Amino acid sequence: MTTLPRFLAAPRGSFFLFGPRGTGKTTWLRAQFPDALVVDLLRAEEFRRFAARPERLRELVRAVPPGGDIVVDEIQRVPELLNVVHELMESGKRWRFVLTGSSARTLRRGGVNLLAGRAILRTMHPFMAGELGAGFNLRAALSLGTVPTVLSSGDPAGALSAYASLYVEQEVRAEGLTRDVGSFSRFLEAIAFSHAATLNVSEVARECATSRSTVSGYVELVEDLLLAFRLPVFTRRAKRRLVAHPRFFYFDCGVFRSLRPSGPLDRPEEVAGPALEGLVAQHLRAWLAYSETDGGLYYWRTRAGAEVDFVLYGATGIWGIDVMNADRIRPADLRGLSAFGDEYPEARRLLLYRGDRRLVRNRVLCLPVSEFLAKLDPARELEAVVASA
Repeated sequence: MTTLPRFLAAPRGSFFLFGPRGTGKTTWLRAQFPDALVVDLLRAEEFRRFAARPERLRELVRAVPPGGDIVVDEIQRVPELLNVVHELMESGKRWRFVLTGSSARTLRRGGVNLLAGRAILRTMHPFMAGELGAGFNLRAALSLGTVPTVLSSGDPAGALSAYASLYVEQEVRAEGLTRDVGSFSRFLEAIAFSHAATLNVSEVARECATSRSTVSGYVELVEDLLLAFRLPVFTRRAKRRLVAHPRFFYFDCGVFRSLRPSGPLDRPEEVAGPALEGLVAQHLRAWLAYSETDGGLYYWRTRAGAEVDFVLYGATGIWGIDVMNADRIRPADLRGLSAFGDEYPEARRLLLYRGDRRLVRNRVLCLPVSEFLAKLDPARELEAVVASA
């Protein structure tokens, strides 16, 4: 697969680059910093060398001309290196450090603070449709997801099925993040049924036949490993009673499909619907991250059952976005957005569906989801994206 340009723009100064394994961080870094000094902590010999003596990084960096670039790949494997990096950043030589990671667990426990805010944070996400260009196919994306390492494989389906095992083996078992890897693997399957749904930790615990506290810890673990994220409820200026639980998403809809057990009693929409919502969610998160827009992503659901899948709130204004895995729109499909419009009259409302025509129903703009995703570009305001979709 030809290397594709990514929407992520490199900051001028030092920065952290986080993202799940296989999202293309290393490939992007090679293209952006071809002359950089690279320390790859995934290589066994490099890991042993710097784990034994982190100060060896100082010796390497001092041979780099002032203003040069230094890349430390998978910095969370030797968090003590951050002390050395902080010292070198304070030296006045103006080196630019790029510190990548696929797990925030170790660094979140104090390491990142050692840089005293001198390095900003960027995140790498799976491919957006706009990055794939003509290679984007909605049906294929819903089946395989858009993780670069999967799509570039000679056997994408096989690579996808092995992806979760890679995390369990390399991240969980190798770093000793949980004692019972088998229980954690069962949890990954059980919580797949909560993908794109309101997360009820107690129900997941019953399904796993384990304690609620154990499952709560597992949820935090998959978030730390950047495998999943929780979407909070939008509560600004709330007049109605709202639910309290967040929604749960795997970071990629293909990973969700590979982890969710399926059987002959499953209806197609039980998998395809959550997969489509997950694909939209990962695109909206990537758009917010790459555009550096001052805003957040939420969902809205009242105790009475009115729901809007996504709420974008911030510098872009307030947007309510619903997703439908159907090519026809019924009046009932607009109830959530109608209730949201009653609550927030200033909100702009979108319904993304599997049809191929642009429509307006009950003052709700209905767009083909494939067109919306293809036009979603961090260089463009959301209003411009909607106008062109």
